[in-house]
Amino acid sequence: MTSRFSKGMRLVAAAVTAAMLFGPAAEACTGITLTAEDGAVVRARTMEFNVDLHASVIVVPHGLKRVGETPDGKTGLSWNVKYASVGANPMGLPYLVDGVNEKGLSMGLFYFAQSAEYQPYDAADAGKTLASWQLGSYILDNFATVDEVKAALGNIVVAPVIFKQFNMVLPVHFVVTDASGKTIVIEYVGGKLQVSDDPIGVITNNPPFDWHMTNLQNYVNLGLDNVPPQKLGPVTINGLGQGTGLLGMPGDFTSPSRFVRAAIFSHGVEPSKTGDDAIFEAFHILNNFDIPRGVARDAEKDEHGNLVADYTQWTSAVDTVNKRFYFRTYDNSDIRFVDLAKQDLDATSVKTWQMDGYEVAHELGTPE
Repeated sequence: MTSRFSKGMRLVAAAVTAAMLFGPAAEACTGITLTAEDGAVVRARTMEFNVDLHASVIVVPHGLKRVGETPDGKTGLSWNVKYASVGANPMGLPYLVDGVNEKGLSMGLFYFAQSAEYQPYDAADAGKTLASWQLGSYILDNFATVDEVKAALGNIVVAPVIFKQFNMVLPVHFVVTDASGKTIVIEYVGGKLQVSDDPIGVITNNPPFDWHMTNLQNYVNLGLDNVPPQKLGPVTINGLGQGTGLLGMPGDFTSPSRFVRAAIFSHGVEPSKTGDDAIFEAFHILNNFDIPRGVARDAEKDEHGNLVADYTQWTSAVDTVNKRFYFRTYDNSDIRFVDLAKQDLDATSVKTWQMDGYEVAHELGTPE
Protein backbone atom coordinates (compact mmCIF):
# COMPACT_ATOMS: atom_id res chain seq x y z
CA MET A 1 0.00 0.00 0.00
CA THR A 2 1.48 3.35 -0.99
CA SER A 3 1.78 6.22 1.46
CA ARG A 4 -0.69 8.22 -0.64
CA PHE A 5 -3.25 5.44 -0.41
CA SER A 6 -2.66 5.03 3.33
CA LYS A 7 -3.29 8.75 3.84
CA GLY A 8 -6.45 8.49 1.77
CA MET A 9 -7.68 5.59 3.88
CA ARG A 10 -7.11 7.60 7.07
CA LEU A 11 -9.10 10.49 5.63
CA VAL A 12 -11.90 8.12 4.63
CA ALA A 13 -12.02 6.60 8.11
CA ALA A 14 -12.06 10.01 9.79
CA ALA A 15 -14.79 11.39 7.56
CA VAL A 16 -16.99 8.33 7.91
CA THR A 17 -16.61 8.43 11.70
CA ALA A 18 -17.82 12.02 11.57
CA ALA A 19 -20.68 11.02 9.28
CA MET A 20 -21.73 8.35 11.77
CA LEU A 21 -21.85 11.01 14.50
CA PHE A 22 -23.63 13.72 12.53
CA GLY A 23 -25.78 11.81 10.03
CA PRO A 24 -25.81 9.34 7.12
CA ALA A 25 -22.59 9.12 5.13
CA ALA A 26 -24.14 8.93 1.69
CA GLU A 27 -27.77 9.41 0.80
CA ALA A 28 -27.83 10.78 -2.72
CA CYS A 29 -27.17 8.04 -5.31
CA THR A 30 -29.68 7.79 -8.17
CA GLY A 31 -30.21 4.88 -10.59
CA ILE A 32 -32.22 4.56 -13.82
CA THR A 33 -32.80 2.00 -16.57
CA LEU A 34 -33.39 2.68 -20.27
CA THR A 35 -34.40 0.31 -23.07
CA ALA A 36 -33.55 1.28 -26.64
CA GLU A 37 -35.76 0.60 -29.65
CA ASP A 38 -33.36 -2.17 -30.73
CA GLY A 39 -33.93 -3.91 -27.36
CA ALA A 40 -30.62 -2.93 -25.76
CA VAL A 41 -30.91 -2.34 -22.01
CA VAL A 42 -28.80 0.28 -20.24
CA ARG A 43 -28.64 0.71 -16.47
CA ALA A 44 -27.00 3.89 -15.18
CA ARG A 45 -26.36 5.60 -11.85
CA THR A 46 -24.65 8.36 -9.94
CA MET A 47 -22.34 7.60 -7.02
CA GLU A 48 -22.36 10.12 -4.20
CA PHE A 49 -20.25 10.04 -1.06
CA ASN A 50 -18.75 12.61 1.26
CA VAL A 51 -15.11 11.48 0.95
CA ASP A 52 -13.03 10.24 -1.96
CA LEU A 53 -13.67 6.51 -2.39
CA HIS A 54 -10.47 6.10 -4.45
CA ALA A 55 -12.51 4.16 -6.99
CA SER A 56 -11.08 2.20 -9.89
CA VAL A 57 -12.53 0.21 -12.77
CA ILE A 58 -11.68 -3.47 -12.54
CA VAL A 59 -12.21 -6.65 -14.54
CA VAL A 60 -12.83 -9.73 -12.39
CA PRO A 61 -11.75 -12.88 -14.29
CA HIS A 62 -13.02 -16.45 -14.19
CA GLY A 63 -11.91 -18.65 -11.33
CA LEU A 64 -11.10 -15.96 -8.77
CA LYS A 65 -11.60 -17.47 -5.32
CA ARG A 66 -13.93 -15.61 -2.94
CA VAL A 67 -14.71 -16.14 0.74
CA GLY A 68 -17.63 -14.49 2.51
CA GLU A 69 -17.10 -12.61 5.77
CA THR A 70 -19.06 -13.33 8.93
CA PRO A 71 -19.73 -11.33 12.13
CA ASP A 72 -17.62 -13.68 14.27
CA GLY A 73 -14.67 -14.07 11.89
CA LYS A 74 -15.49 -17.62 10.79
CA THR A 75 -15.02 -18.70 7.18
CA GLY A 76 -18.13 -17.70 5.28
CA LEU A 77 -19.65 -18.73 1.98
CA SER A 78 -16.93 -19.74 -0.49
CA TRP A 79 -17.19 -19.60 -4.27
CA ASN A 80 -15.16 -19.29 -7.46
CA VAL A 81 -16.06 -16.72 -10.10
CA LYS A 82 -18.15 -18.36 -12.82
CA TYR A 83 -18.86 -15.26 -14.92
CA ALA A 84 -16.31 -12.49 -15.46
CA SER A 85 -17.43 -8.92 -14.82
CA VAL A 86 -16.38 -5.28 -15.18
CA GLY A 87 -17.28 -2.31 -13.01
CA ALA A 88 -16.26 0.09 -10.27
CA ASN A 89 -14.73 -0.90 -6.94
CA PRO A 90 -13.96 1.25 -3.88
CA MET A 91 -10.56 1.65 -2.19
CA GLY A 92 -8.76 -1.15 -4.01
CA LEU A 93 -11.16 -3.87 -2.86
CA PRO A 94 -11.84 -6.79 -5.24
CA TYR A 95 -15.63 -6.24 -4.92
CA LEU A 96 -17.81 -4.23 -7.28
CA VAL A 97 -20.29 -1.58 -6.22
CA ASP A 98 -21.57 -1.29 -9.80
CA GLY A 99 -20.95 -3.39 -12.88
CA VAL A 100 -22.03 -5.93 -15.49
CA ASN A 101 -20.99 -9.52 -16.14
CA GLU A 102 -20.35 -11.41 -19.37
CA LYS A 103 -23.98 -12.60 -19.50
CA GLY A 104 -25.36 -9.06 -19.38
CA LEU A 105 -26.49 -9.21 -15.75
CA SER A 106 -25.78 -5.91 -14.03
CA MET A 107 -25.82 -4.78 -10.41
CA GLY A 108 -25.68 -1.52 -8.48
CA LEU A 109 -25.11 -1.08 -4.73
CA PHE A 110 -26.84 1.93 -3.12
CA TYR A 111 -26.66 3.35 0.39
CA PHE A 112 -29.66 2.43 2.56
CA ALA A 113 -29.13 4.05 5.97
CA GLN A 114 -32.03 4.12 8.45
CA SER A 115 -33.73 1.13 6.82
CA ALA A 116 -31.14 -1.63 6.32
CA GLU A 117 -31.25 -4.40 8.93
CA TYR A 118 -29.57 -7.65 7.92
CA GLN A 119 -30.49 -11.24 8.68
CA PRO A 120 -29.80 -12.75 12.12
CA TYR A 121 -26.53 -14.65 12.21
CA ASP A 122 -26.02 -18.11 13.65
CA ALA A 123 -22.50 -19.57 13.69
CA ALA A 124 -23.97 -22.79 12.31
CA ASP A 125 -24.81 -20.85 9.12
CA ALA A 126 -21.28 -19.51 8.59
CA GLY A 127 -20.81 -21.56 5.44
CA LYS A 128 -23.65 -19.75 3.67
CA THR A 129 -22.98 -16.26 5.05
CA LEU A 130 -21.43 -13.17 3.48
CA ALA A 131 -21.22 -9.44 4.15
CA SER A 132 -23.43 -6.79 2.61
CA TRP A 133 -20.70 -5.31 0.39
CA GLN A 134 -19.93 -8.79 -1.01
CA LEU A 135 -23.45 -9.57 -2.19
CA GLY A 136 -23.25 -7.56 -5.43
CA SER A 137 -20.14 -9.36 -6.60
CA TYR A 138 -21.58 -12.70 -5.51
CA ILE A 139 -24.54 -12.03 -7.81
CA LEU A 140 -22.40 -11.02 -10.81
CA ASP A 141 -19.95 -13.88 -10.24
CA ASN A 142 -22.61 -16.60 -10.24
CA PHE A 143 -25.75 -15.71 -12.19
CA ALA A 144 -26.89 -14.81 -15.70
CA THR A 145 -30.49 -13.64 -15.17
CA VAL A 146 -32.69 -11.95 -12.60
CA ASP A 147 -34.72 -15.14 -12.22
CA GLU A 148 -31.57 -17.05 -11.24
CA VAL A 149 -30.77 -14.38 -8.65
CA LYS A 150 -34.27 -14.56 -7.18
CA ALA A 151 -34.06 -18.33 -6.87
CA ALA A 152 -30.69 -18.22 -5.08
CA LEU A 153 -31.12 -15.37 -2.58
CA GLY A 154 -33.08 -17.46 -0.09
CA ASN A 155 -30.15 -19.86 0.26
CA ILE A 156 -27.64 -17.32 1.59
CA VAL A 157 -27.39 -15.20 4.73
CA VAL A 158 -26.40 -11.52 4.50
CA ALA A 159 -25.28 -10.79 8.04
CA PRO A 160 -24.37 -7.58 9.95
CA VAL A 161 -20.62 -7.72 9.36
CA ILE A 162 -18.39 -4.76 10.29
CA PHE A 163 -16.88 -3.07 7.23
CA LYS A 164 -13.39 -2.50 8.65
CA GLN A 165 -12.53 0.45 6.42
CA PHE A 166 -15.41 2.44 7.94
CA ASN A 167 -15.73 0.61 11.28
CA MET A 168 -19.45 0.15 10.76
CA VAL A 169 -22.01 -2.25 9.31
CA LEU A 170 -22.47 -0.97 5.78
CA PRO A 171 -26.19 -0.26 5.17
CA VAL A 172 -26.92 -0.91 1.49
CA HIS A 173 -29.52 -2.25 -0.92
CA PHE A 174 -29.16 -3.38 -4.53
CA VAL A 175 -30.68 -3.07 -7.97
CA VAL A 176 -30.17 -5.95 -10.42
CA THR A 177 -31.03 -5.83 -14.13
CA ASP A 178 -30.49 -8.48 -16.79
CA ALA A 179 -30.16 -8.23 -20.57
CA SER A 180 -33.93 -8.68 -21.01
CA GLY A 181 -34.59 -5.54 -18.95
CA LYS A 182 -36.08 -7.40 -16.00
CA THR A 183 -35.14 -5.51 -12.83
CA ILE A 184 -35.39 -6.21 -9.12
CA VAL A 185 -34.48 -4.37 -5.92
CA ILE A 186 -32.92 -6.40 -3.09
CA GLU A 187 -33.31 -5.07 0.45
CA TYR A 188 -32.88 -6.37 4.00
CA VAL A 189 -35.47 -4.72 6.22
CA GLY A 190 -36.32 -5.78 9.76
CA GLY A 191 -33.88 -8.66 9.48
CA LYS A 192 -35.69 -10.16 6.51
CA LEU A 193 -34.96 -10.38 2.80
CA GLN A 194 -37.23 -8.27 0.58
CA VAL A 195 -37.09 -8.72 -3.21
CA SER A 196 -39.24 -6.31 -5.21
CA ASP A 197 -39.86 -6.25 -8.93
CA ASP A 198 -38.85 -2.83 -10.28
CA PRO A 199 -40.91 -2.25 -13.44
CA ILE A 200 -39.71 1.37 -13.81
CA GLY A 201 -36.03 0.58 -13.31
CA VAL A 202 -35.44 3.40 -10.79
CA ILE A 203 -33.71 3.29 -7.41
CA THR A 204 -32.46 5.87 -4.93
CA ASN A 205 -31.97 5.43 -1.17
CA ASN A 206 -34.07 5.38 2.01
CA PRO A 207 -37.00 4.59 2.56
CA PRO A 208 -37.55 1.07 1.15
CA PHE A 209 -38.49 0.62 -2.50
CA ASP A 210 -42.18 -0.12 -1.91
CA TRP A 211 -42.53 3.23 -0.08
CA HIS A 212 -41.10 5.08 -3.09
CA MET A 213 -43.54 3.35 -5.45
CA THR A 214 -46.45 4.37 -3.24
CA ASN A 215 -45.12 7.92 -3.01
CA LEU A 216 -45.38 8.27 -6.81
CA GLN A 217 -49.15 8.48 -6.29
CA ASN A 218 -48.59 11.90 -4.72
CA TYR A 219 -47.46 13.19 -8.11
CA VAL A 220 -50.23 11.85 -10.32
CA ASN A 221 -50.97 15.44 -11.36
CA LEU A 222 -47.61 15.79 -13.15
CA GLY A 223 -47.37 15.32 -16.91
CA LEU A 224 -44.94 15.84 -19.77
CA ASP A 225 -47.31 17.98 -21.83
CA ASN A 226 -47.79 21.68 -21.13
CA VAL A 227 -51.10 22.40 -19.44
CA PRO A 228 -53.70 24.43 -21.37
CA PRO A 229 -54.56 28.00 -20.32
CA GLN A 230 -56.88 28.23 -17.33
CA LYS A 231 -59.87 30.57 -16.93
CA LEU A 232 -60.35 32.55 -13.72
CA GLY A 233 -63.62 34.38 -14.31
CA PRO A 234 -62.93 36.74 -17.22
CA VAL A 235 -59.14 36.26 -16.98
CA THR A 236 -57.15 33.71 -18.99
CA ILE A 237 -54.05 32.43 -17.19
CA ASN A 238 -51.32 31.23 -19.52
CA GLY A 239 -48.33 29.19 -18.43
CA LEU A 240 -44.92 30.81 -18.39
CA GLY A 241 -43.06 28.98 -21.13
CA GLN A 242 -42.29 25.29 -21.50
CA GLY A 243 -42.60 22.69 -18.77
CA THR A 244 -45.89 23.69 -17.16
CA GLY A 245 -46.96 20.05 -16.99
CA LEU A 246 -44.22 19.42 -14.44
CA LEU A 247 -44.98 22.35 -12.17
CA GLY A 248 -44.66 21.04 -8.63
CA MET A 249 -42.09 18.36 -9.43
CA PRO A 250 -39.74 18.11 -6.42
CA GLY A 251 -36.31 19.52 -7.18
CA ASP A 252 -34.27 18.89 -4.04
CA PHE A 253 -31.62 16.24 -3.43
CA THR A 254 -33.56 14.08 -0.96
CA SER A 255 -34.04 10.44 -1.89
CA PRO A 256 -37.86 10.62 -2.39
CA SER A 257 -37.58 13.71 -4.60
CA ARG A 258 -34.82 12.19 -6.72
CA PHE A 259 -36.85 9.00 -7.15
CA VAL A 260 -39.79 10.97 -8.53
CA ARG A 261 -37.62 12.98 -10.93
CA ALA A 262 -35.72 9.91 -12.08
CA ALA A 263 -38.95 8.06 -12.82
CA ILE A 264 -40.34 11.00 -14.82
CA PHE A 265 -37.16 11.74 -16.75
CA SER A 266 -36.23 8.15 -17.60
CA HIS A 267 -39.73 7.39 -18.93
CA GLY A 268 -40.34 10.82 -20.46
CA VAL A 269 -37.37 11.03 -22.81
CA GLU A 270 -37.77 10.12 -26.46
CA PRO A 271 -36.80 6.46 -27.03
CA SER A 272 -33.20 5.88 -28.04
CA LYS A 273 -32.70 3.98 -31.28
CA THR A 274 -29.70 1.91 -30.18
CA GLY A 275 -27.87 0.91 -27.04
CA ASP A 276 -25.12 3.42 -27.84
CA ASP A 277 -27.75 6.16 -28.04
CA ALA A 278 -29.24 5.02 -24.72
CA ILE A 279 -25.85 5.19 -23.00
CA PHE A 280 -25.46 8.87 -23.83
CA GLU A 281 -29.13 9.59 -23.10
CA ALA A 282 -28.61 8.11 -19.64
CA PHE A 283 -25.72 10.49 -18.98
CA HIS A 284 -27.91 13.42 -20.09
CA ILE A 285 -30.66 12.36 -17.68
CA LEU A 286 -28.24 11.94 -14.80
CA ASN A 287 -26.87 15.43 -15.37
CA ASN A 288 -29.99 16.47 -13.46
CA PHE A 289 -28.76 14.62 -10.36
CA ASP A 290 -25.17 15.85 -10.31
CA ILE A 291 -24.35 17.30 -6.87
CA PRO A 292 -21.58 19.92 -6.64
CA ARG A 293 -19.36 19.81 -3.55
CA GLY A 294 -20.88 21.67 -0.64
CA VAL A 295 -24.54 22.08 -1.60
CA ALA A 296 -25.81 18.92 0.19
CA ARG A 297 -24.14 18.83 3.59
CA ASP A 298 -24.47 18.28 7.33
CA ALA A 299 -24.77 21.29 9.61
CA GLU A 300 -21.79 20.17 11.71
CA LYS A 301 -18.20 19.94 10.49
CA ASP A 302 -15.95 16.95 11.15
CA GLU A 303 -13.17 16.87 13.75
CA HIS A 304 -10.79 18.48 11.26
CA GLY A 305 -13.14 21.39 10.55
CA ASN A 306 -14.14 20.06 7.12
CA LEU A 307 -17.65 20.03 5.68
CA VAL A 308 -19.38 16.64 5.61
CA ALA A 309 -21.01 16.90 2.19
CA ASP A 310 -22.05 14.40 -0.45
CA TYR A 311 -20.96 15.09 -4.00
CA THR A 312 -21.18 13.14 -7.24
CA GLN A 313 -17.90 11.23 -7.40
CA TRP A 314 -18.77 9.46 -10.60
CA THR A 315 -21.61 8.70 -12.99
CA SER A 316 -21.64 5.36 -14.76
CA ALA A 317 -23.68 3.37 -17.28
CA VAL A 318 -23.58 -0.29 -18.25
CA ASP A 319 -24.44 -1.69 -21.67
CA THR A 320 -25.94 -5.12 -20.96
CA VAL A 321 -25.69 -6.16 -24.64
CA ASN A 322 -22.09 -5.20 -25.38
CA LYS A 323 -20.96 -5.68 -21.75
CA ARG A 324 -19.31 -2.30 -21.47
CA PHE A 325 -18.86 -0.14 -18.37
CA TYR A 326 -18.94 3.60 -19.09
CA PHE A 327 -18.06 6.31 -16.58
CA ARG A 328 -17.16 9.93 -15.99
CA THR A 329 -15.93 11.52 -12.77
CA TYR A 330 -16.34 14.75 -10.83
CA ASP A 331 -12.97 15.98 -12.07
CA ASN A 332 -13.25 14.70 -15.63
CA SER A 333 -16.54 14.73 -17.54
CA ASP A 334 -14.96 12.93 -20.51
CA ILE A 335 -16.88 9.63 -20.88
CA ARG A 336 -14.59 6.60 -20.88
CA PHE A 337 -15.38 2.88 -21.00
CA VAL A 338 -13.94 -0.60 -20.63
CA ASP A 339 -15.19 -3.31 -23.00
CA LEU A 340 -15.40 -6.62 -21.15
CA ALA A 341 -15.43 -8.57 -24.44
CA LYS A 342 -11.91 -7.30 -25.25
CA GLN A 343 -10.39 -8.44 -21.94
CA ASP A 344 -8.72 -11.70 -20.98
CA LEU A 345 -11.51 -13.26 -18.96
CA ASP A 346 -9.27 -16.15 -17.89
CA ALA A 347 -6.52 -13.95 -16.47
CA THR A 348 -4.93 -14.96 -13.17
CA SER A 349 -5.61 -11.66 -11.42
CA VAL A 350 -7.91 -8.64 -11.35
CA LYS A 351 -7.09 -5.96 -13.94
CA THR A 352 -7.38 -2.32 -12.82
CA TRP A 353 -7.81 1.09 -14.48
CA GLN A 354 -7.66 4.28 -12.42
CA MET A 355 -10.68 6.59 -12.61
CA ASP A 356 -8.88 9.70 -11.39
CA GLY A 357 -7.42 12.51 -13.45
CA TYR A 358 -8.48 16.02 -14.44
CA GLU A 359 -10.41 17.33 -17.39
CA VAL A 360 -8.59 19.39 -20.01
CA ALA A 361 -10.19 22.09 -22.14
CA HIS A 362 -9.20 21.82 -25.81
CA GLU A 363 -8.76 24.99 -27.82
CA LEU A 364 -10.29 24.93 -31.28
CA GLY A 365 -7.94 25.48 -34.20
CA THR A 366 -8.33 27.98 -37.00
CA PRO A 367 -11.51 27.25 -38.97
CA GLU A 368 -11.15 26.36 -42.64
